[in-house]
This record gives sequence, C-alpha cells and structure tokens, in this order.
Amino acid sequence: MKAIVLGMGQQGKATIHDLESSDIVKEIVAADLFPTEESLAEANRFLSARRYYKTSTLRLNVSEKRNLADEFIAAQVDVVICMLPIALALTVAQAALKAGIPFVSSNYTYDLAQLHDSAIKSNTIILPEMGLDPGIDLIMGRLAVDELDVVHGLNSYGGGIPAPECADTSPIRYKISWVFDRVLDVYVRQAEMMKKGKCFSVPGTDLFKEENLHEIEFDGVGKVEAYPNGDALRYIKLFGLGSGLQDMGRYALRWTGHSQFWRTMVGLGLLEEEPVTVGGAKVSPRAFLSQCLSPRLQFGNKERDVALLRVEAWGLKNNKRVKVTYDLVDYRDTETGLFAMNRTVGFTCSIAAQMILSGKITEPGVLSPVRHVPPHEFMKEIEARGMQVYHKIEDME
Repeated sequence: MKAIVLGMGQQGKATIHDLESSDIVKEIVAADLFPTEESLAEANRFLSARRYYKTSTLRLNVSEKRNLADEFIAAQVDVVICMLPIALALTVAQAALKAGIPFVSSNYTYDLAQLHDSAIKSNTIILPEMGLDPGIDLIMGRLAVDELDVVHGLNSYGGGIPAPECADTSPIRYKISWVFDRVLDVYVRQAEMMKKGKCFSVPGTDLFKEENLHEIEFDGVGKVEAYPNGDALRYIKLFGLGSGLQDMGRYALRWTGHSQFWRTMVGLGLLEEEPVTVGGAKVSPRAFLSQCLSPRLQFGNKERDVALLRVEAWGLKNNKRVKVTYDLVDYRDTETGLFAMNRTVGFTCSIAAQMILSGKITEPGVLSPVRHVPPHEFMKEIEARGMQVYHKIEDME
C-alpha cells in the first residue's frame, strides 16, 4: 500500500513518522510546495537523517494544480492524507474524490460536507476531523456517551501548553506548538454552547471574560483554565443525543492567567484583522502581533509541550446519575523532536489512514470519527504510541 502526505510541516512529519512504522504502508510520498531547490534538498536530508527509507519527496503546488487528481493517479497512491491549511482541504478532497482515492484530514468538516453524495456514488471515503480536537476527543466522546442510557451533558476540553517544568520560561506561560496565526484566529471565534437546556452563543470578543471561564485539574499536570472554543452544538446530532440533553460545550485549555492576558489584548483591539496605517504602511494588528510574538514564544530544543484532552459525559445509567470521564495526556518526544501536538494530530491521521487501508473503515461518504472510526481499537492504537489515557465512572448521587 502507498500513501501520499500533503504538507511537510510538523504535523505532516509526525504523520510520516508513524506511517514509516506501518506494516501495511510500504511506500510514502511526502508532497509539498518546495519553492526552492534548497528547500527540496533540506526535506530530503531530513528524511535521510531520520532513516525514513519508505518516503520520497514530490514537488506539488496544490493551489495551482488543476490536474491534481491525475497526480494522485499517476503516483498510484492508495490513500491521500492532507496536512495542509484548511483553506486547501476542499481542493485536495475534490481531487481525491475525482481519483476515487480515500482522503483523510485533521481539519474540520465544514465545506467537505458538500462532497458527501458524490463520495457515496463513487464509493470513496472522505474522513476529516482526525486530529486531537476535533478527532481523539470525538472518539472519546463516543465511548463516554455509549456508557450512559440517557445523556444529560457532554463537555470536551483540549489544548496544547508548555509542560509544567518549562511553563514559566515564557512571560505568558504559553509557547507555540501549533500554527500561531490559526491560534490567534480562534481566539476571536464565536462559540456555540448549551447550558441548562438553552442554546446560546459566546461572541468572539467575550471568550476570555471571567463569566465564561472555569478551571479543571489533571493529575500530574495541575490546574488549567478552560474557555469556550468553537461550535459544540453541531455535534449533538452526530452523537445522537436526545431531549434529555441539558449541557453541551467545547473548551480550550491554557495555564491559569492566560485568559486574563488575552482578554486585555482583545480589549485593546490587537486581535483585529482590519489594517491600521503605521508609517504609511497598512498593517493588520493581528498579523503584527503574530510576527512580533512568534520568535519569542518558541520551545527550546529539549523543552516539552503537553497535549491535554478531557471528555465528560453525565446522565443516567441503570437509573443512577453518573459521570463518565476520559482523559488523554501526551508529552513531546524529545528523542524524535515531535511535539505532543504533532503526535496527537499526525499519528491520529496515520491511524485513520491505516484503518481504511486495512478494511476497518469501509463506508463511503463524508464520514465522522464519532460514527465511523472503531473507538476501542483506535484508543488501543494511540495508547500503543505512548499516549496516556485515563477512564473513570463516578456516582453523582
């Protein structure tokens, strides 16, 4: 079997790393823009240094490639794994669909949903949302919900932060393990939630306000603060939750104090995209902030990040009120250099691709981790890769 990985960023490198250990994937194509000969040579040196002998490079400009489907067919790949920015996901998925080749991505479904009927007709699998969150959290949510007879609430939490031992080496107790422009973008993204049976929105300007924050604690890590993150309501139908549902939320996690800092930055307008004129040049405050902070928020060579997930579902089991909790904790692997955020996203995509290639995921269409990924087997796979998973059921009466 042969896989093509689009994008040789940190997530793409993690995907390649995992595929290199696969028994069923014999060849891997690492495709990227590689704008210069030196960038291509650097990629090849990286593969050689890591002894990734299954992997070869391919220069590919997805945004300009009108015959992308032909490229996939010519490369004779059996699965397309897209680790490119979300703006390019639809282009790649359409090409994979045209070529009749399964597509896997860590991006949100969003525009990909429009491909569902075509994917069914062509018997092609399109599986997005296979990352950390969304991804692992949705699969843990499936497991938690399945343990209850009636679900009253479902909350999920996720985030990547500096490990406790290096958190204080940053003035804001945060370092970059994800695309920082995207981080700043979601810092002002409206959230959709449910509390006490009522659906409501949290404006992007209000995410970090005190009334929208709370703390949770992870054993061995400590207390972290949670703030609203994205649209939780879109998953109600996917999970098959009924009229008994009272609470539904998705939250991002950071070290305590992070929200206070960003509440100030949002209030000052420094996350706005509308350009302002500075010295005759038009500059977006958010773009300026990203460029200014990025070099100051980098991890040291041996510093670790930690990826945290928690899913809590509560309701009735055998007429008793109980709460089911799944936690995941993963740290940077300093030997490979892969951050926890790279591992939890890239490895997840790799596992999904291998499940498709081995026939464990077969249904055509635009699929969801909630319904179409074998949850118990998937969790065994991530634990086999060193991610720590904890599970408990508590009596709420």
